[in-house]
Amino acid sequence: MATASRESVRKTLHEFLAEKGFRKTSQRDAIIEAAFGTHEHYTAEELLVMSRAIDKSVSRATVYRTLPILVESGLLRELDLGGETKIYDPNFLEHPTHNHLVCVDCKKIIEFEDPNMELLENCISRRLGFSPANKMVTIEAHCDEFKASGTCTRRPCDKD
Repeated sequence: MATASRESVRKTLHEFLAEKGFRKTSQRDAIIEAAFGTHEHYTAEELLVMSRAIDKSVSRATVYRTLPILVESGLLRELDLGGETKIYDPNFLEHPTHNHLVCVDCKKIIEFEDPNMELLENCISRRLGFSPANKMVTIEAHCDEFKASGTCTRRPCDKD
């Protein structure tokens, strides 16, 4: 994320924290830097590691308390892509209409946008008597490369 965007995120979050009665801390700033310093999806534990690379004093508890604040503020999206662990997506600010394809073989998450998808979502909602409030499409798919060769270049254990 560009520096100006990161500053905008930091300012928005600090205003949100002040409204909620939370204070600004160096740990939260490190978490914000880590959370929005990547375009990759991450878990809470991965965010902890990224945050500690910026500030070694970041605690697990602070990460777990800050994530719901980031989600509530609208700056970060929490995704339930199946499994036991929530995934966090920092890319909704820049691409609010993107969707996800999840490889069931290698667990890679691939983002995609398509204007036809949005039109289809709107048409389906209206045909069924609804007005869309929030739309998110997740496609689970098998990797053609893995199916054909038994290996996948996106799969960590197959890169050895």
